[in-house]
Amino acid sequence: MSKNPVVHFEMGYFDRDRMKKFYETAFGWGMQQYGEDMGNYVVAQTTDVDEHGMVKTPGTINGGFYQKMESPMSHAPSVVISVPDIKAAMKAVEAGGGKILGAMDEKGQQSMEPQMIPGVGLWISFQDTEGNRVSMMQPVMQ
Repeated sequence: MSKNPVVHFEMGYFDRDRMKKFYETAFGWGMQQYGEDMGNYVVAQTTDVDEHGMVKTPGTINGGFYQKMESPMSHAPSVVISVPDIKAAMKAVEAGGGKILGAMDEKGQQSMEPQMIPGVGLWISFQDTEGNRVSMMQPVMQ
């Protein structure tokens, strides 16, 4: 049975430099900052990874930080669930009573289609039946 594991966490930030300094100082995490073309996203390395960017220690995950928006949904931490087929998973979310929230397209517009994160995979966020923002990703094959 496939369990669709949690593979990533996400949290928002108001002040990127302050957030980076906090997690580097408090926990020793490595922080890799991306530019505007990637939404000023910051990848947090909480554990060692292999040459493909996959965690070396089973049961551990890395994460990332995004710039908080006006929406209250952007203020809550989120997890990313790995799925083998994102379109089928989107249908399953809706069938289970969830709501697809979408992703930002390459023009920065809200889209109901999964976003391709280069070298990582297809990603989209959804809201579960309890109002939690969650994301899912169909990883690229390494």
